[in-house]
Amino acid sequence: MKINEDNVVQQLKQGNEDALNYVIDRYGGLIKSIVNRHLFQFRHMHDECIDDILLGIWNNIESFNSEKNSLKNWIAAISKYKSIDYKRKYIKRLEEQEIEESSVASSLDDGIRGVEKELSLEMESLLSHLKQEDRELFIHYYVDEIDTATLAKELKVEQSVIHNRLSRGRKKLRKLFGNI
Repeated sequence: MKINEDNVVQQLKQGNEDALNYVIDRYGGLIKSIVNRHLFQFRHMHDECIDDILLGIWNNIESFNSEKNSLKNWIAAISKYKSIDYKRKYIKRLEEQEIEESSVASSLDDGIRGVEKELSLEMESLLSHLKQEDRELFIHYYVDEIDTATLAKELKVEQSVIHNRLSRGRKKLRKLFGNI
Protein backbone atom coordinates (compact mmCIF):
# COMPACT_ATOMS: atom_id res chain seq x y z
CA MET A 1 0.00 0.00 0.00
CA LYS A 2 1.26 3.46 -0.88
CA ILE A 3 1.66 5.71 2.17
CA ASN A 4 0.53 9.32 1.81
CA GLU A 5 -0.59 12.23 3.97
CA ASP A 6 -4.16 10.91 4.10
CA ASN A 7 -3.40 7.41 5.39
CA VAL A 8 -0.10 7.82 7.30
CA VAL A 9 -1.81 8.07 10.72
CA GLN A 10 -3.95 5.01 10.07
CA GLN A 11 -0.92 3.04 8.84
CA LEU A 12 1.13 4.07 11.89
CA LYS A 13 -1.70 2.89 14.15
CA GLN A 14 -1.66 -0.46 12.34
CA GLY A 15 2.10 -0.75 12.95
CA ASN A 16 3.20 -0.33 9.34
CA GLU A 17 6.93 0.50 9.36
CA ASP A 18 6.65 2.05 5.89
CA ALA A 19 4.47 4.71 7.49
CA LEU A 20 7.31 5.57 9.87
CA ASN A 21 9.67 5.80 6.89
CA TYR A 22 7.19 8.21 5.31
CA VAL A 23 7.24 10.32 8.50
CA ILE A 24 11.04 10.37 8.37
CA ASP A 25 11.06 11.40 4.71
CA ARG A 26 8.27 13.97 5.05
CA TYR A 27 8.98 15.43 8.52
CA GLY A 28 12.65 14.54 9.10
CA GLY A 29 13.81 18.05 8.23
CA LEU A 30 11.30 19.55 10.67
CA ILE A 31 12.40 17.17 13.43
CA LYS A 32 16.10 17.89 12.81
CA SER A 33 15.60 21.66 12.80
CA ILE A 34 13.69 21.56 16.11
CA VAL A 35 16.31 19.31 17.70
CA ASN A 36 19.07 21.57 16.39
CA ARG A 37 17.33 24.67 17.78
CA HIS A 38 17.02 23.22 21.28
CA LEU A 39 20.23 21.16 21.42
CA PHE A 40 22.53 23.27 19.24
CA GLN A 41 25.37 23.18 21.80
CA PHE A 42 24.93 19.43 22.40
CA ARG A 43 25.46 18.05 18.88
CA HIS A 44 26.52 14.67 20.24
CA MET A 45 22.94 14.14 21.48
CA HIS A 46 21.11 14.89 18.21
CA ASP A 47 20.90 11.37 16.79
CA GLU A 48 19.79 9.80 20.05
CA CYS A 49 17.15 12.49 20.55
CA ILE A 50 15.82 12.07 17.00
CA ASP A 51 15.60 8.31 17.55
CA ASP A 52 13.60 8.92 20.73
CA ILE A 53 11.30 11.32 18.91
CA LEU A 54 10.58 8.73 16.22
CA LEU A 55 10.01 6.10 18.89
CA GLY A 56 7.66 8.52 20.66
CA ILE A 57 5.69 9.04 17.45
CA TRP A 58 5.52 5.28 16.88
CA ASN A 59 4.46 4.46 20.45
CA ASN A 60 2.03 7.36 20.95
CA ILE A 61 0.26 7.60 17.61
CA GLU A 62 -2.92 6.43 19.35
CA SER A 63 -3.03 9.74 21.25
CA PHE A 64 -2.94 11.78 18.03
CA ASN A 65 -6.25 13.54 17.34
CA SER A 66 -6.60 15.06 13.88
CA GLU A 67 -9.47 17.27 15.10
CA LYS A 68 -7.20 19.05 17.59
CA ASN A 69 -3.99 19.31 15.58
CA SER A 70 -2.34 18.55 12.29
CA LEU A 71 0.17 15.70 12.18
CA LYS A 72 2.92 18.21 11.44
CA ASN A 73 2.16 20.25 14.58
CA TRP A 74 1.84 17.10 16.70
CA ILE A 75 5.25 15.86 15.50
CA ALA A 76 6.73 19.33 16.09
CA ALA A 77 5.40 19.33 19.67
CA ILE A 78 6.84 15.87 20.38
CA SER A 79 10.17 17.00 18.90
CA LYS A 80 10.23 20.18 20.96
CA TYR A 81 9.45 18.52 24.28
CA LYS A 82 11.79 15.56 23.72
CA SER A 83 14.60 18.01 22.89
CA ILE A 84 13.90 20.02 26.03
CA ASP A 85 13.86 16.80 28.08
CA TYR A 86 17.24 15.81 26.66
CA LYS A 87 18.66 19.22 27.50
CA ARG A 88 17.34 19.00 31.08
CA LYS A 89 18.72 15.49 31.56
CA TYR A 90 22.13 16.51 30.23
CA ILE A 91 22.31 19.61 32.44
CA LYS A 92 21.21 17.58 35.46
CA ARG A 93 23.91 15.00 34.70
CA LEU A 94 26.52 17.77 34.47
CA GLU A 95 25.38 19.25 37.79
CA GLU A 96 25.53 15.83 39.48
CA GLN A 97 28.99 15.27 38.05
CA GLU A 98 30.10 18.70 39.33
CA ILE A 99 28.72 17.92 42.79
CA GLU A 100 30.54 14.57 42.80
CA GLU A 101 33.79 16.17 41.68
CA SER A 102 33.50 18.97 44.23
CA SER A 103 32.76 16.52 47.06
CA VAL A 104 35.74 14.38 46.02
CA ALA A 105 37.90 17.51 45.86
CA SER A 106 36.55 18.64 49.23
CA SER A 107 37.31 15.31 50.90
CA LEU A 108 40.73 15.31 49.23
CA ASP A 109 41.36 18.83 50.58
CA ASP A 110 40.26 17.68 54.04
CA GLY A 111 42.66 14.74 53.80
CA ILE A 112 45.52 16.97 52.70
CA ARG A 113 44.81 19.43 55.50
CA GLY A 114 44.77 16.55 57.99
CA VAL A 115 48.10 15.23 56.75
CA GLU A 116 49.58 18.74 56.78
CA LYS A 117 48.38 19.28 60.34
CA GLU A 118 49.79 15.91 61.40
CA LEU A 119 53.14 16.70 59.77
CA SER A 120 53.15 20.14 61.35
CA LEU A 121 52.58 18.62 64.79
CA GLU A 122 55.35 16.06 64.22
CA MET A 123 57.70 18.79 63.05
CA GLU A 124 56.91 20.93 66.09
CA SER A 125 57.53 17.92 68.32
CA LEU A 126 60.91 17.27 66.67
CA LEU A 127 61.98 20.89 66.68
CA SER A 128 60.94 21.43 70.30
CA HIS A 129 64.25 19.80 71.27
CA LEU A 130 66.20 22.66 69.68
CA LYS A 131 66.83 26.17 70.98
CA GLN A 132 64.26 28.76 69.86
CA GLU A 133 66.67 30.51 67.45
CA ASP A 134 67.69 27.16 65.87
CA ARG A 135 64.04 26.13 65.61
CA GLU A 136 63.24 29.35 63.70
CA LEU A 137 66.30 28.81 61.49
CA PHE A 138 65.14 25.25 60.63
CA ILE A 139 61.64 26.48 59.78
CA HIS A 140 62.97 29.28 57.56
CA TYR A 141 65.41 26.97 55.79
CA TYR A 142 63.41 23.73 55.45
CA VAL A 143 59.78 24.88 55.45
CA ASP A 144 59.94 28.37 53.97
CA GLU A 145 62.85 27.30 51.71
CA ILE A 146 64.85 30.49 52.29
CA ASP A 147 68.46 29.99 51.14
CA THR A 148 71.38 30.32 53.55
CA ALA A 149 72.72 33.52 51.94
CA THR A 150 69.42 35.32 52.55
CA LEU A 151 69.18 33.96 56.09
CA ALA A 152 72.75 35.13 56.81
CA LYS A 153 71.89 38.65 55.60
CA GLU A 154 68.68 38.76 57.67
CA LEU A 155 70.42 37.54 60.82
CA LYS A 156 73.56 39.65 60.10
CA VAL A 157 75.94 36.70 60.40
CA GLU A 158 78.27 34.87 58.03
CA GLN A 159 76.79 32.16 55.81
CA SER A 160 79.12 29.61 57.43
CA VAL A 161 77.45 30.33 60.79
CA ILE A 162 74.07 29.39 59.27
CA HIS A 163 75.52 26.16 57.84
CA ASN A 164 77.10 25.28 61.20
CA ARG A 165 73.89 25.90 63.17
CA LEU A 166 71.86 23.80 60.70
CA SER A 167 74.46 21.03 60.84
CA ARG A 168 74.58 21.01 64.65
CA GLY A 169 70.77 20.98 64.83
CA ARG A 170 70.56 17.99 62.45
CA LYS A 171 73.20 16.13 64.50
CA LYS A 172 71.28 16.80 67.70
CA LEU A 173 68.02 15.55 66.16
CA ARG A 174 69.75 12.43 64.76
CA LYS A 175 71.22 11.69 68.15
CA LEU A 176 67.77 11.99 69.77
CA PHE A 177 65.63 10.28 67.11
CA GLY A 178 67.94 8.15 65.02
CA ASN A 179 68.58 8.66 61.31
CA ILE A 180 66.04 11.28 60.20
